[in-house]
Amino acid sequence: MAKIKITQTGSPIRRDKTQRATLVGLGLNKMHRTVEVEETPEVLGQVRKVAHLVSVEAA
Repeated sequence: MAKIKITQTGSPIRRDKTQRATLVGLGLNKMHRTVEVEETPEVLGQVRKVAHLVSVEAA
């Protein structure tokens, strides 16, 4: 599987609880944190849900 880098660029303040939980599920909880994860359908679905709060690039 390919890996992708996900960086949190937006604040979860005043966002829905599910969006906050999705960020935590991806391993992000503070601004400008970056995680490298496997590119699976589950992860891509989470990224799609919070696309306005993260930036994604190939690793």
